[in-house]
Amino acid sequence: MKIPQEDIEELRGELEAERDSLEEELASHGRVQNDTGEWEGASIGFEGEEADPNDVADQIEELATNIPLVKELEGRHTDAIDALEKMDEGVYGICEECDEPIDLDRLKANPSARTCIKHADR
Repeated sequence: MKIPQEDIEELRGELEAERDSLEEELASHGRVQNDTGEWEGASIGFEGEEADPNDVADQIEELATNIPLVKELEGRHTDAIDALEKMDEGVYGICEECDEPIDLDRLKANPSARTCIKHADR
């Protein structure tokens, strides 16, 4: 099953918008590690004088929230980028488990889907 070009263009637009949105969200909750290019959770740091203990506690709480959030956002970001690369390579819409086409309705619901319904959530 070949995906019609019109649908590919629509899905590409959705993936590019999702990628851009995720990059903004990642930047507001984390920072890129220079050595690996991966994202890590972050909090606003205090420089200079010793911070108030309440501020430090808030900072720790923010970091505890941001670390798992950034991990989830980074996974979604990677999926969107991978889907765009697959489009460029002409292999978009193929299940990574069974090499069968992914149903177009599934791709419209989740343009970065990596698998067909049969192999979802494995």
